[in-house]
Amino acid sequence: MASTLVPETVLMAAFAVLMLVVGGLMTWRLVRRSARGIAARPELDEPIITFRPRFACACPRALMVLLAATVVGLLTGFLGVGGGFLVVPALMLALGLPMRYAAGTSLVVITITSAAALAVRAGSGISPDWSAVLLLTVVAAVGAVVGARFAGKVDSRRLSAAFTVLVFGVAVCPAIQALPVFV
Repeated sequence: MASTLVPETVLMAAFAVLMLVVGGLMTWRLVRRSARGIAARPELDEPIITFRPRFACACPRALMVLLAATVVGLLTGFLGVGGGFLVVPALMLALGLPMRYAAGTSLVVITITSAAALAVRAGSGISPDWSAVLLLTVVAAVGAVVGARFAGKVDSRRLSAAFTVLVFGVAVCPAIQALPVFV
């Protein structure tokens, strides 16, 4: 595990910088889309790869999916945090998914990624606080249900803007904790 060789404050600083970059990219996307007006929704039901009736590949999009997934997986695995704050922007920026679709897809991706990370870390001697895991899981599940109902009533651009503000907010806490590294 390469991340165990890096001091925690350096990992926190790297995460803060990453969140600032992601927030900047999200802001750029919001400004760009506002300047152009509402862009046409991408065709979300068109498959990237099909095998029947004949093989077809939207290879640039497939490559973008592979690249985004690899980068998000490496960063999430190394930093140990930030899956949701990396998957949603990756889906929105790299694939052009609207916020609603990116958030839902992210939940599935995070579930699978978290299970894989737990399996890998299980043999490392690091054991989670299972009572905290249970509490966070229950609260997150309730929050997801409430949030999904709320999101259905809010404009996608406002959700994207709120998420962007949240990403910048998340960058502040680790940046403050990592500040001694740079002072």
